[in-house]
Amino acid sequence: MTQTDNSAAVSTGISPAARIAWIVLILATLYICYFHNLGALGLVGPDEPRYAWIARDMAETGDWVTPRLYGQPWFEKPVLYYWAAALSFKVFGVSEVAARLPSAVAALLATVALAWLAWRVRSADTARWLLLLLPTTVGMIGFSHAAATDMPFTAMLTIAMVSAARLLGVDPSASFISFTSSTSFTSFFFGVFLGLGALAKGPAAIVLSGGAILLWTAFTKRWRDALRCLHPIAIASFCLTALPWYILCAHRNPDFFHVFIIEHNFKRYLTPEFHHIQPLWFYIPIILVAVCPWTLLFIPAVRRFFGDKKERQPEFAFRLFVLVWAVFPLVFFSISHSKLPGYVLPSVPPLMLLLVEPLSGSRKDKQRPMRWPGLICAGGLMGLATLFFAAGRLLAHNFPYRPSAGSILFFFAFVTGLAAILVGFLAGFRLNAVALFATIFVLLFLVVQTDNALKQADADFTAREAAAEARKLWPDFSANRAGIWQIKRSLAYQLNFYTHAELAEWTPPSAKPEWLFIDPARMQEARARDFACADFSGHAAVVPCRKQR
Repeated sequence: MTQTDNSAAVSTGISPAARIAWIVLILATLYICYFHNLGALGLVGPDEPRYAWIARDMAETGDWVTPRLYGQPWFEKPVLYYWAAALSFKVFGVSEVAARLPSAVAALLATVALAWLAWRVRSADTARWLLLLLPTTVGMIGFSHAAATDMPFTAMLTIAMVSAARLLGVDPSASFISFTSSTSFTSFFFGVFLGLGALAKGPAAIVLSGGAILLWTAFTKRWRDALRCLHPIAIASFCLTALPWYILCAHRNPDFFHVFIIEHNFKRYLTPEFHHIQPLWFYIPIILVAVCPWTLLFIPAVRRFFGDKKERQPEFAFRLFVLVWAVFPLVFFSISHSKLPGYVLPSVPPLMLLLVEPLSGSRKDKQRPMRWPGLICAGGLMGLATLFFAAGRLLAHNFPYRPSAGSILFFFAFVTGLAAILVGFLAGFRLNAVALFATIFVLLFLVVQTDNALKQADADFTAREAAAEARKLWPDFSANRAGIWQIKRSLAYQLNFYTHAELAEWTPPSAKPEWLFIDPARMQEARARDFACADFSGHAAVVPCRKQR
């Protein structure tokens, strides 16, 4: 049995004023990145409106077992997100904010759990940097604002793996000699959250957690430690959490096992049947973008990792665990015949834990923080500012964005990056100031740009405005007498949600529906067929029309 050092990681003390500043900055970052602007965009893509429909149906019908889309059982995903969104609808009412709130809360839970592990294993400094940098990544911001299953699954898996780290003894602050009460408590949480992961996305929770643990065990040869993850309490809590819904749903729906397990898990992974075909290297750029704007921190993280391996430091077992936790989903889904960006979201939290480690040292390992990564981030910040500025100018030619917003963004980002570099040189490369400036930049970007851009882009990407405009123009509008005509599949799902009805496709020369939602490119043709169409100023993804009497 491997016994680790029981001493807790400590970090250099900070003044009360600095502690208050950290708390305020962390709370502001968590709120802005995870909860701000949840409803700025209408439901986008084909998935958000479908998942929100199913959750609303659960809240309205009281059937919390069988997910139903347009009255028919829908077994593409398990039930955890639907439960959470249905409860959110009941408490806060049906809205985009309520639909996305489960993902935002899940992102917060994952961040706090990982920061707790960083504090226990490394130092308070590491935990603080993680609380600032992880929420500001593109992946966490994007998926915390999505009414989808990816973030709830990632959060449940993250908390389960944090518990696994304690069970395996990779946490230097813990010592496991036998199956003590502490082990039992941790085993219970490991089983519960792994079960919740299975309720979020199915067998992938077991595959990703088990694969990472087995890979770590194969490298370290700590097989007896790995057996703790099979503690009877862990198995029992997993079964009590996950199996009741699976058994009850299969009992009520005889085709559940074939549709969910065979078609939406095995066939999705082993065959190209679902048409999400991508090259083997697909997830390399995806993960680099997901951790943006902190991608350049890969350089010091790799240096630290291989340096520790060479020196055989005790912390290497922990870093190896986090590494295989981050890498295994990338490898596993790269082999899959069906690839979507959200599949590798579980890799982002552990990867960011590795990337923030060089930013802080601890008295425990007697290492000073690596300060030059801050200058790299500051330089990257200036490059990112220029990229955003160029993108804003490009979008201005296609959408009605105000050029001043892009100019303000460029000004703050570029000046922030320049100031960070100057502070680094003048103050002896003090990383705290550099990282603080970088965080302020992210907050400014979110506050200044997101509000204007998302609100102005809503009509271009979602059908929310089209449904609202139809009710505004025609108070007697009835979705039961409405139809759609050659619009995108994703927009059709959105219209179904916002009109609370499954709109049928109109195929001329059949009888005309009373109201018709069309692609803007077909307005002239619709008018030629005696439809009066709304006159949207600017751009629109969908245009509502009414049959002329």
